[in-house]
Amino acid sequence: MAGHSKWANIQHRKGAQDKKRAKLFSKLGREIYVAAKIGGPDPNMNPRLRLAIATARGQSMPKDGIEKNIQKATGGGEGEDYVEIRYEGYAPGGVAVIVEALTDNKNRTASEVRNGFTKFGGNMGETGSVNFMFDRLAEIVFPANKAGAEEMFEAALEAGASDVESDEEYHIITCSTEDFAAARDALENKFGEPERQGLIWKPNVTTEVGEEQAASILKLIDFLEDNDDVQNVTTNFETSDEVMERLMTASA
Repeated sequence: MAGHSKWANIQHRKGAQDKKRAKLFSKLGREIYVAAKIGGPDPNMNPRLRLAIATARGQSMPKDGIEKNIQKATGGGEGEDYVEIRYEGYAPGGVAVIVEALTDNKNRTASEVRNGFTKFGGNMGETGSVNFMFDRLAEIVFPANKAGAEEMFEAALEAGASDVESDEEYHIITCSTEDFAAARDALENKFGEPERQGLIWKPNVTTEVGEEQAASILKLIDFLEDNDDVQNVTTNFETSDEVMERLMTASA
């Protein structure tokens, strides 16, 4: 989930401590499998695989789980045939939603995603119907204790980043997709491996919603993220701190 970066962080922390851990490992494993199958098993020669492995490590995925998916993808036997697909639509209140999936059955996944939009008061549109409201960027996230805000800001800009947001828990660095590899390597050399990293859809316009609509949007996000085929869900909704605190407390 993403929208305002604070909500992304809240959801990230919530997800890290709840029952979705096994499902998360399954999704990370699927990305590793696809990356290795497309680009080969050597992360030094396969940027997508290197990113997938780093992301999995950032989520504490066991090493043998990572290696098993690489071996499965490059073992020469028959394996799953996943395709990447993106769904777009609107949640309640006209909030834009992007759903990224890796699936071995496009009809099944499309039907389940559409069902989620319908069930929670939204509607699925054509691919391309909302992505103009987002910028495709790379994001690198370090815990706040890795460096002071000023030190991280200077290091990130020197590494080629376009923006840095720091709070009491995280440093969130964004850069263009073209500068991602160089920026990540420079920052990793200085501060160690980031907590998470990857390509994101960052809203360039946001939609303010009230508590009732925000509650429906969160239910939609949870429904979509619970789908094994769905890798990422991104929205552009904004709501007040007070509303979000109440909703997150109620769902804890």
